[in-house]
Amino acid sequence: MNFLHEGLVQLGFEKGSFCGIKTLPLPELEEKLDLYIKTLLEFNEKFDLINTDTYDQTAVRQILDSLSGAEKVASLCAGLIEKTGTDLSFGCQNLLLADIGSGAGLPGIPLAVAFPSLNFTLVERMSKRCSFLLTCAQKLDLQNVTVEENQAERLEQNRFDLCVFRAFRPLDKKMLKVLRRILKQGGKLAAYKARSEKIQEEMSALEAFAPKYAVEKLTVPFLTENTAEGEERERNLVVIEK
Repeated sequence: MNFLHEGLVQLGFEKGSFCGIKTLPLPELEEKLDLYIKTLLEFNEKFDLINTDTYDQTAVRQILDSLSGAEKVASLCAGLIEKTGTDLSFGCQNLLLADIGSGAGLPGIPLAVAFPSLNFTLVERMSKRCSFLLTCAQKLDLQNVTVEENQAERLEQNRFDLCVFRAFRPLDKKMLKVLRRILKQGGKLAAYKARSEKIQEEMSALEAFAPKYAVEKLTVPFLTENTAEGEERERNLVVIEK
């Protein structure tokens, strides 16, 4: 089975758009993601990028996992554009999205490949990983990607419309304050998280800050249900408003 192709179809990428925001045509999307997977596996031992070591594992647990939130990210972007009263295609060009603590480029690179009209900044503090991200952006010809060697704490205020992060760090009061500070007013955080019980624990500890948030269940083909290994893993997207 071609897990990458079947997973992309299950996630709805054959439709060509989510919430009016165009996605890369499925054959091109699959071709670029195939190259990205091969590049991840090629550089993994040297750069310690991912915890998967086969093509299919990487396709499912890294790529499809990252793209499981694509439709919800598109919905958030469409909502942000609607508030500005501008045309959707024009608004996409003016949105600034960031992948904080990008590491291997997850979820930022898969999302940037999928949505060529959206501009992504991959923020990563480690120089060697920034080198890898730049290599990927060049190999995949990602004109909508910028790599920035920096820490979240040092980013300028009110800069981004939407920040995504995956396998970053637990949300605590200090980190929430940092992440909300770099958002524009009305901007949103979209955090890829696992078990809902753990999410409730994290958000309960932040209750004093009273952040407005929503938990959106994600479905990852071949991972969250009916997996070949008989293993089911929970995935959620936590959306926090500034």
